[in-house]
Amino acid sequence: MAEDSRVLTTRQMRAVEEAAISSAIETGASLMERAGRAAAEAIAAHWPDFAAQGRDALILCGSGNNGGDGYVIARHLANRGWPVRVLAAGRPRTVEAEGAAELWRGKTVPLSEITRDSGRGIGLCIDAFLGTGITRPLAQEIAGLLRGIASSGCPLVAVDILSGICASSGRVLGDVTLPEAELTVTFHRPKLGHFLGDGGLLGGRLQVCDIGLEPWAEAAGDCVTQVRPSSALLKRQGHKYSHGHALILAGGRGKGGAARLAAHAALRIGAGLVTLAAPVEAVPENAARLDAVMIDTVDDSASLAGKLRDTRIGALCLGPGLGLDRAHALVPTALASGRSVVLDADALGAFADGPDVLFAELHDKVVLTPHEGEFARLFPDLSRALRDDAAKGPAFSRLDAVRLAAARAGATVLLKGPDTVISSPAGRAWLSPATGENAAPWLATAGSGDVLSGMIAGLLARGFDTTEAAGQAAWLHAETARRFGPGLIAEDLPRGFPGVLRDLA
Repeated sequence: MAEDSRVLTTRQMRAVEEAAISSAIETGASLMERAGRAAAEAIAAHWPDFAAQGRDALILCGSGNNGGDGYVIARHLANRGWPVRVLAAGRPRTVEAEGAAELWRGKTVPLSEITRDSGRGIGLCIDAFLGTGITRPLAQEIAGLLRGIASSGCPLVAVDILSGICASSGRVLGDVTLPEAELTVTFHRPKLGHFLGDGGLLGGRLQVCDIGLEPWAEAAGDCVTQVRPSSALLKRQGHKYSHGHALILAGGRGKGGAARLAAHAALRIGAGLVTLAAPVEAVPENAARLDAVMIDTVDDSASLAGKLRDTRIGALCLGPGLGLDRAHALVPTALASGRSVVLDADALGAFADGPDVLFAELHDKVVLTPHEGEFARLFPDLSRALRDDAAKGPAFSRLDAVRLAAARAGATVLLKGPDTVISSPAGRAWLSPATGENAAPWLATAGSGDVLSGMIAGLLARGFDTTEAAGQAAWLHAETARRFGPGLIAEDLPRGFPGVLRDLA
């Protein structure tokens, strides 16, 4: 089966399962059996020597269908020669879980037999307490048990998702602290909570298992998708103007570094021409640092309007190192031109005290690229909803926040972070996660956001639409950082693009 980029909510996954069961081809029990067998195979493949070493598995089974999966996992691991114990947190309360429990003939122990410091005597702990259907916080007793086992050095596996995390938002429900899993095994498609919020940080490696639901996949409806690299990133034949002209606005004397990073990124990602426009007093220092990037002067809004009479300029980037006063003067002129525009950093901060003034001037060719702090200043109510404790699921998510922000602003919004989320004003959304085994922690360095802004501007100049430009830039940004690894600084990112792009060819 070809790789699928769709990511589901809990509701969408339930719709797919219900479509399969209502077809009379599948039953809940058959799906549970396949899920448990696939999870056992994934676990055994991840720790191929554990059975031979006699390292036992403790499987924590809740009373719902996630617990039923746990009983099936127990049976299949035992059949592979693993020493297995099941900890039953309660009597099964679904027909499918009850049937799975009845088929388990091995050792079952009560919760009282396992203490928080028991992990030293356990080879592997498998969490099958709550799964994706969670709507309430995990009990403190269970959360403490998971923390204690994990802190002893015992590897932790999450079945579907780590218990206590909302599968639709990735947020931990209630005031509990959860440990980090080494492996998460889920079924059919990833869920939003595997990438967003705490889910992306605590889930470890994500293994998605096929359990035969593909014939009913369309029952999920419209889904958020993960960004995948497009061959459109590669340049076609043509001359420099065939690939667009990007204009990067720079700040005053001594403030040009961020704009230079953005300009280099726009050029490296394929824009045919890139011009950096600075106040006249800052031109010499920028000219001394740039060769392939052209230099021009823009002192005020009138001079910017004059430059924009050149119809070959297809995209602008304002914000990196621009200065708040300069941003406040130049942003309205850039927006009034009707060109594609990226607004970042100072171009967002300049309107923090009155974001509605900015929103009134935005249009559908604009991309906003805030980090969490900038997002909080532009959309304080949405940011506050993300910070408030999530008492029940499904919880308000970064995806919800970005969709509402894009609709309010009337522009595409890219909220930066390990779980980068992008939404169009109409609510079409994409994820570009750099979490779990795909983490890119070296991006947490000064200037990396300026590079991302320049990348988006370069793709807009080449003719990409706003959401495609934002998504493809976010993917390439993270992939370049992953390949470079430790020691990355912002200047390394544009230099790393050619190797990634070459592999796409």
